Amino acid sequence: MKVVIVGAGSVGSSIARELLAHKHEILLIDLKPEVIGRSGLRGAHWLVGDACELSTLQGAKVEDADVVVSATGDDKVNLVVSLLAKTEFGVGRTVGRVNNPKNDWMFNDSWGVDVAVNTPQLMTALVEEAVEIGDLVRLLTLQTGVSALVEFTVPHDSHVIGRTVGEIRWPEDSTLVAILRDHAPITPSRDDVIDGGDELFFVTTIAAEDELRALLSPDTEMPQPRAEEDAGHLEQQGPEDDGFDG
Repeated sequence: MKVVIVGAGSVGSSIARELLAHKHEILLIDLKPEVIGRSGLRGAHWLVGDACELSTLQGAKVEDADVVVSATGDDKVNLVVSLLAKTEFGVGRTVGRVNNPKNDWMFNDSWGVDVAVNTPQLMTALVEEAVEIGDLVRLLTLQTGVSALVEFTVPHDSHVIGRTVGEIRWPEDSTLVAILRDHAPITPSRDDVIDGGDELFFVTTIAAEDELRALLSPDTEMPQPRAEEDAGHLEQQGPEDDGFDG
């Protein structure tokens, strides 16, 4: 995979180092030639220039890249580079670094950004995930704000304890994708029983996030499914579907 990274600071260099270790082809673009000598990135290709200029991106042959990562410390630069990569060069995937959380709303497909990485927001989510029990925590926003990866740590007095995954009527646009129990990940099945302390990971649309939060709230009374309703629900799954859709 060919990846173009704009900005060879600490963030851009770290990304390049990880990708090089996974045998990807890396081209870094930066205004400062001195970063080449101090980066220590063996095997990377370099281009010194202003990535906001079309001539620089043409010289980098950005149209051949699978991914363009805008990782500078300037949100304006990251937005312009993403927009040019998407609209002028038809790059399939763009990733934009968000430095100021107040600018997060601009990092979407209108500016050519496929994935926005908001470092302050991500660190906040990880802190909340470590200490919050009984509340839904958004870990990562996906598809330019359409969906999210969220986590819920089941309190030991939760009303979902003892329920199987298949018994719970999850919101239509929310899918339980993993359960972390005793530090071991579990791929959920309909017969898995939820236990106190489980960490539940969902992929959900932003619109369905509040519905999922309400379902898991301690104030929500979990209805007992009737046998005929369960049977109908199972029939809709299909004979080859051993998972569940929320």
